[in-house]
Amino acid sequence: MSFRRVLVPVLILCLVSLVFSACVVRRRTITRKGASRSQALLVANRDTLVQALAKQYEAIKDFNATVDMVPALGSAEKSKITEYKDVRAFVIYRAPHDIRLIGLYPVVRSKAFDMVSNGLDFKLYLPAQSRFIMGRNEIRQVSKNKIENLRPQHFLEALMVRPVDSGDKLLLENFTDEENAYYILQLVRENGGELQLTRTIWFNRIDLLLARELVFDATGNILTDARYSQWKSYDNVSFPKHVEINRPFDEYGVVMDVVKMDINKGVSDDKFVLDQPEGAKLQVLGQSP
Repeated sequence: MSFRRVLVPVLILCLVSLVFSACVVRRRTITRKGASRSQALLVANRDTLVQALAKQYEAIKDFNATVDMVPALGSAEKSKITEYKDVRAFVIYRAPHDIRLIGLYPVVRSKAFDMVSNGLDFKLYLPAQSRFIMGRNEIRQVSKNKIENLRPQHFLEALMVRPVDSGDKLLLENFTDEENAYYILQLVRENGGELQLTRTIWFNRIDLLLARELVFDATGNILTDARYSQWKSYDNVSFPKHVEINRPFDEYGVVMDVVKMDINKGVSDDKFVLDQPEGAKLQVLGQSP
């Protein structure tokens, strides 16, 4: 074979490559929310993420927060959600189980609700209805009245994401594509000889901070879907400024934006005392009114 016969196909191939490079090949830079144009995704392993979760949880012994709240009733599954905007609320927490939430109506700022939990029992006062509800945190039977499914514990579990328990089996998923970049810890437990997915905990690969938590029931339904963003330092402790909590099965949710936050300043016992006001109708869940 002559040199000329070899050279011609090679030249043609080079010309075709140049044409396709100029006309067909398109290079795109993937930019992600919260990241700079040239920022590389962070890399972590399972143990690092487990330790980061435990460190975040253990750093907070108590907090006293003022938040702007947008409660909502309904669910995406039923394609109907009603939001109530401009609600100011106060959230008080003390490790490991005490939590209290006080909500104020828009404009007039009179009390809309007051609820407290010690981790086992809860109390809920609704001044407008003159109702005082109390019972166990565990919902044994879902009520058609959505307010009766409300539990302070749901907020606690979303705001203070528990570390991984010793009984949990762990899987790590790297969920990264053009739009998403997350590490997902999947927590699995054995229940009656079957494996059950109990929680998934999402970490943003831009900063390795907590981005989302999903909590599941025994049949795989989502109990809580909590999302976290705009992390800030309060009293030298990181906490998300923006939190979205959805309870699709109970058909309610809430969006919280932190206005003021004091962490580890101490919270006294009286902050978690909620007595039945005079004239309020008592309802003990699980019993007849």
